[in-house]
Amino acid sequence: MSFDQVDYTSLDMPRAPFSDPDRIPRFPSKSVPRHVGVIMDGNGRWAKQRGMERTQGHRAAEPVVFDTIAGAIEAGVRYLSLYTFSTENWKRSPSEVRFLMGFSRDIIHRRVEQMDEWGVRVRWSGRKPRLWKSVIDELEVAMDRTRHNKVIDVVFCINYGGRAELADAATAIAQEVAQGRITGSRVTEKMIAEHLYNPDIPDCDLVVRTSGEYRTSNFLPWEAAYAELVFAEELFPDCGRDVLWRAIDQYVRRDRRFGGAE
Repeated sequence: MSFDQVDYTSLDMPRAPFSDPDRIPRFPSKSVPRHVGVIMDGNGRWAKQRGMERTQGHRAAEPVVFDTIAGAIEAGVRYLSLYTFSTENWKRSPSEVRFLMGFSRDIIHRRVEQMDEWGVRVRWSGRKPRLWKSVIDELEVAMDRTRHNKVIDVVFCINYGGRAELADAATAIAQEVAQGRITGSRVTEKMIAEHLYNPDIPDCDLVVRTSGEYRTSNFLPWEAAYAELVFAEELFPDCGRDVLWRAIDQYVRRDRRFGGAE
């Protein structure tokens, strides 16, 4: 399968889903990953290579995010988790953190109508503490507006960390034990899964990381325990739906055994 190279960073808006049906790969419907996670890495390096401020790399990533969402819709992906801002990203410079908070808020506000038109249900995964209230407010507005959409659930992982999610689940279970609602000796994997941030979303089938880094960086450690991993060399602003399709093409060719024998 060959993929055209398109400079999506030059576009103000991504192409609408299903606008170019002849280019959409024909993946076997039963083989398409139901839930895809994307670690959107490389914005800062993309900007640095061009002599720009790191924030310009984040700006260049906006149309790529929505082109990726469009590509996921076209491919038949049902859930898409986007690693937007991690619990570790607070270690960055105060100026970059301020930019990322404001930019995340503004993107959600600016793009909610577009997402609603596409049939996107906006979801959020992460912790409230430290996250700007204005970001939470925009997320809540978007989630309420799109709550009935069924084309694709897009989970913005903002102030998200996998270890934090598991710690929060353990805290919630401990509180229920203290209240006598459950017995501590009877904690099960199912019980932990039911206390994750979005327990109704199925496990992640495929994790794609851009920028040539070969690690998952605390992203969905529970949900992606058996996910297939694809590492793309492109920095995220140079990506788009074609990189996603290439990763899905690799996924459908793999043999997933979940610990079973060949």
